[in-house]
Order: sequence, then C-alpha cells, then structure tokens
Amino acid sequence: MNSSSAANPVLVVGSVALDSVETPFGKADEVLGGSGTFFSSSASHFAPVQLVGVVGDDYPVEKLAPLAERGVDLAGLEKVEGTSFRWRGRYRHDLNSAETLETHLGVFSHFRPNIPEQFRRAPFVFLANIDPRLQLQVLEQVEKPRLVACDTMNFWIESRRPELIELLKHVDLITLNDGEARQLTEHTNLVQAARWILDKGPKHVLIKKGEHGAFMFNRESVFFAPAYPLESVFDPTGAGDSFAGGFMGYLAATGDISERAMRRAVVVGSAMGSFAVEKFSNTRLLEITRADIDARVQEFRQLVAFDSELDA
Repeated sequence: MNSSSAANPVLVVGSVALDSVETPFGKADEVLGGSGTFFSSSASHFAPVQLVGVVGDDYPVEKLAPLAERGVDLAGLEKVEGTSFRWRGRYRHDLNSAETLETHLGVFSHFRPNIPEQFRRAPFVFLANIDPRLQLQVLEQVEKPRLVACDTMNFWIESRRPELIELLKHVDLITLNDGEARQLTEHTNLVQAARWILDKGPKHVLIKKGEHGAFMFNRESVFFAPAYPLESVFDPTGAGDSFAGGFMGYLAATGDISERAMRRAVVVGSAMGSFAVEKFSNTRLLEITRADIDARVQEFRQLVAFDSELDA
C-alpha cells in the first residue's frame, strides 16, 4: 500500500477553490478547498496524482506546494486571468449538511478540461463533481483507463439530468450521497436506487451516508462500511472527496480492482474521510502518516469484527 512512483497514477479532474467555513468549533477564511484539492490530498498518500483544474490569477498557488512535494503533478492546473472559485458555507449543529452562504464560480464557470498529453494514459480516472458535459469531455481525451469513477451533486441531477444519464453509460463506478441517489432515481429505498443506477451502466454504486457509513452495491453483492466514531468533527467540508481519494488511491497503489480489493478500498476511503473532518481545509490530510492511516484502518476492522458462531 505504499505510495511510490511505481504505483499507477490517478487522474482527477475537479475544482481547486478557496473556502471560507464556519462551524460550531470555529471558522477559517480563504483556505484551500475544492473537490480536486481534497481528492489529491487524500489519494497522494497511496499513489501519484495528476490534477486537472483551473484557478484565477489571484490564487495562492504557493499553498499547493505541499501537494506537489507529495507527488501531485500540477501540470494540468491552468492559471487564467480572473478570480478563483470561492465558496462560503456554514455548518450548524447538524454537521451532515452545509448551508451555502456564497458561491463565486469565477474562472471555474468557463472551465474546459484540457488533459495534458502525459496524463491521458492514466489507468485510474476520477471525475470529481463538475458539469456532466465536462466529465464526458474528459472521457473523450483519455486512453482506455482501467477504472473510471465519477461524483455528482443535486445541482447537476436537477439541471443536467440527460447528460448525467449519458455519463453513467461510460463509467465503472459512481459515488453519491443517499439524498442524491434518491433524487436521481426517484426511489426512496437505497437498494432499489442502486439497482436503478446499475441498470444505467456502472458496475459499482457507492452511496455515502455521512456519519452513518457507506454502501457499495454491484449486481452480485452489497458491502457496508461504518463511519469512524469520532469524538469531535471539526469541519465536514471535503469529506466525500477525501473518501474518494482514499478509495481510488488504494486501488491505484495495488493495481487490483477485484471485489475484495474494492471492499478494502471502501474502508480505506472511510478512514481518509474521517481524518479530513478533524481540522479545517486539508490540514489534517497533510499531517497524517501511513502509520496513522494503517492504525485507523485496523480500528475499522475492529469495529465490525464479531464471532459468527451464535450461541445455542
């Protein structure tokens, strides 16, 4: 599971933003955010990451230096004239849902992913939460990846439904939360929702339930991983992208996409999501070591360990 240059690279296409976040535990202004940033911070613990995104000329690119030092290739990060994507949000006592106070897309509103030549053969591709039309454009530029996963959100489900349905024909896995799964499929039951999505093309459906864990569905089986019982959740922003980074990074590191490996990857993803929420921004993801990750994965194993012999 060690990250090395020999590991398969992971290509991620997503947002690189500046977040201002307020929670019951404090607040942070203009800190690193965006799906691409959180994914890269997590996945780079396991494999080299190739990041494609866009920032404005006001973006503090020097703050991304720790990512570059950890093997995140920023050659696909465009810097263009204009203001960077900014999001301001607040969490009250229900840390599962953010209240968006302001969204300024800036240069991100004109983003057209241009995948550098050296990134086009990445065997693992993650299409982070962007317009499904752009996600489809990325797939036109990559060459026969082994595994393509995508994320989405309620906004795209509402405004770009036909394109999202088309995208499902071209991906191996989709990750979304329980509310998004219900909205997309119009099924309140998550098992029925997952079957509906599987019928549209993906081989796997990962449904995240925040503090209640995550389900992975395929045609033959269902796997569930609990959420790690943290004593304090500081900032939930980016937890889902950190989960995806751990999941994809682990698969890229092992080169194994069997059902068994995917189940392990769900647990690794859950562990990375649990680290992400312990501090603002991607701070905690940059602090932890492989020993920290391995210890937490072992704790996940203990969470679900039980004796299968029932007393008579």
